[in-house]
Amino acid sequence: MISKKICLVGDFGVGKTSLIRRFVESKFSDEYLSTVGVKISRKQIDVARIEVEKNTSVQLLIWDLEGHTKFKAIAPSYLQGASGAIVVADVTRQETIDNLSERLELFLSVNPQGVAIFALNKSDLVDVEIINQLLDKYNSYQEERVIATYHTSAKSGENVDDIFQKLTSRVIEKMPN
Repeated sequence: MISKKICLVGDFGVGKTSLIRRFVESKFSDEYLSTVGVKISRKQIDVARIEVEKNTSVQLLIWDLEGHTKFKAIAPSYLQGASGAIVVADVTRQETIDNLSERLELFLSVNPQGVAIFALNKSDLVDVEIINQLLDKYNSYQEERVIATYHTSAKSGENVDDIFQKLTSRVIEKMPN
């Protein structure tokens, strides 16, 4: 079995922990729990590998990184060795959307071969028009290592499994056969 480290990064309160909990445990809670430092979750998934014509089991080590700005100084040590990142914003808070590129740059500065997905979270709380405008903007993002942008909802589960599957598939594709 292959083991891969991925990180969830983003401002505080954007829903990183809720996305992980929805993916790993299929649960959601409205109760806000602030992550202090880092919390590591694990989940095994199977990923199709076309080039070897079989599925590969992958043990994901999912690092949930604290979102406070004071964390930036120690973040590189937590990001070290990650193959991918899910960069999360809260669609109800513009400043978290504005900070996506800064969070991405920090991840890529530590992991230049890494890939990332943008997760525009809490999409159940805004009009579909706003989501579509954000998706249009970020789907044309000028960084080739951002492989996709999704609107997500940890509450409803919308696109949560998809972001983890897509990121894991790309990470595995980049591995030598």
